[in-house]
Amino acid sequence: MIRLTATRLTGVAIAFLLMLSPIGFSQANAASEIKVVVNQQAITSVDISRRINFLRLQGTKGNHRKMARDQLVEEALKMQEARRVGAVIGEAQVNAAFANFAKQNNLNTKQMNQILAQSGVTSKHFKDFIRVEMTWPRLVQARYGAAGGTQSTQDLVSKMLESGGSKPKTTEYILQQVIFVVPEAKRSKSLLGARQREAEQLRKRFPGCDGSKQTAVALRDVTVRDLGRVLQPQLPGEWKPFIEKTKQGETTQSRVTPRGIEFIAVCSSKTVSDDVAAAMVFQAENADGNADSDNAKAFLKELREKAVISDR
Repeated sequence: MIRLTATRLTGVAIAFLLMLSPIGFSQANAASEIKVVVNQQAITSVDISRRINFLRLQGTKGNHRKMARDQLVEEALKMQEARRVGAVIGEAQVNAAFANFAKQNNLNTKQMNQILAQSGVTSKHFKDFIRVEMTWPRLVQARYGAAGGTQSTQDLVSKMLESGGSKPKTTEYILQQVIFVVPEAKRSKSLLGARQREAEQLRKRFPGCDGSKQTAVALRDVTVRDLGRVLQPQLPGEWKPFIEKTKQGETTQSRVTPRGIEFIAVCSSKTVSDDVAAAMVFQAENADGNADSDNAKAFLKELREKAVISDR
């Protein structure tokens, strides 16, 4: 799941959002039907459709409809409890996090709104998601104390240094994504094969990240996206092994994706050990045994057991 907190928007979320094209996402139907009721709060077919699109935007694998239903039920439970105890994050903080998310990706809020609208997610749905992700850690912390809350980057680095050793190092990548678009409605084995051959031809004569956009202008239905700075722990799972073995200035192999045929160019890579990188490595190494995760799961289980949840 994408992690958003009051202090930090992780590069995983950023990378996933910018890596994906709005092509191929379904728009929610105008007619909305109630699909689930959580303690008298309705979750509609439109809500589920938007979350399905959000899951696709993240590149999440699995049964999207079931995942969307389960996530929305959990988020309803979290926000109901937050409203009960008065711990809901305010609109101004949500808007600030949204604007910061856009800024980190060299976008303004209008452009971000357009991306989310084109992908069938909508800004409101994304902001609702941000609100839950920022509110839930506050709830957990209030319930279990400081040990169950989130930690700042500096806290994580301090804890890591106290345990012995220096800051861990990781690789910082500057990445670029090249997509040979194949719309879902026109997808066929022969067309995919033809587009993959085109992608391989470009890979063999790849002009580098500085010249790729100019080269793409002369090609049919090719999109080039700058993904910016991505640290090794942030690399999306399906691309991670390919990027890690790709040298600076070269590209990964081309792959068939929901958007068509694509590959990633490694514009540059270098070893870094700043506080953000160190905290990210620490969190990645300790994610499974995180006390906050255990407390959060126990809290959510309790809310679910007390709830009345019915499918329609």
